[in-house]
Amino acid sequence: MSSDPETVVITESGDDAASVAQEDKPYLEFQHVSKSFGEKHVLRDVSWSVRAGETICILGRSGVGKSVALQSIMGFLKPDAGRIWVAYEDITDYGEKDMERIRKKVTMVFQSGALFDSLTVGENVAFPLRERGGLEEAQIFQIVDGLLEMVGVGHMRDLLPAELSTGMRRSVAIARALSAEPECILYDEPTTMVDPMMAHLLGDLIQKLKYQLKLTSVVVTHDMTLAKKLADRVIFLHEGRVVFSGTPKEMENSKEEIVQEFLELDSTDFSSFGKAELRRHQPGDAAL
Repeated sequence: MSSDPETVVITESGDDAASVAQEDKPYLEFQHVSKSFGEKHVLRDVSWSVRAGETICILGRSGVGKSVALQSIMGFLKPDAGRIWVAYEDITDYGEKDMERIRKKVTMVFQSGALFDSLTVGENVAFPLRERGGLEEAQIFQIVDGLLEMVGVGHMRDLLPAELSTGMRRSVAIARALSAEPECILYDEPTTMVDPMMAHLLGDLIQKLKYQLKLTSVVVTHDMTLAKKLADRVIFLHEGRVVFSGTPKEMENSKEEIVQEFLELDSTDFSSFGKAELRRHQPGDAAL
């Protein structure tokens, strides 16, 4: 083998060459994907992509296919048509064995948290570490404590999931997802059914992970405030189709009527409206 430096460059390893090639490809990609359940068309010829390290938010009203998109990325659902690429691989025809390998790179934080009810917070976070093997218990405890501190629930290590609020369960679920050392995390409605303060804290946490760990992220949400905080780009779904793709700022200037309706509803303070209605209908008002 020649010691000429130019020869060394030419004969770079296959892994390095693959890495260079991957830089030009999306990490995740939907190519003309369609999915139906009986007569209901959930996704219709949908195409979008995410590059490594990028965060996209998928927005839209309920039932437009947002969560179906996440389940398709995880391989829980298969498309009726089109191709799905995950971690630079075409997973469309993958069986469970191949998907288990992909899920070591891409993990999902469910709305419910999907924690094991019978395990403590610490044991839940330690579960993927023990499944992977190769670590002493002392190392596992150290990693678990560090992750719980990172997501702000270090003091809850010995509690059971039933003792936590919805928001705290999601924080623990994020810590458990991180313990698997993924390249990409999918978040399914992370701020739904939590109070505004917890929604703000969860948004800050996901933002911190974005910048500190450089993770690729897909966030399904109806929360425009969260999308503005996190998203490099927004995908807006309506009736199973992508009607907008761009930055949050570009979305605000979109000419799509359904997008503007969504933004208008998002900015409406329904809590103030509800309080006003409650006062109007309080007993004794008619006598005043």
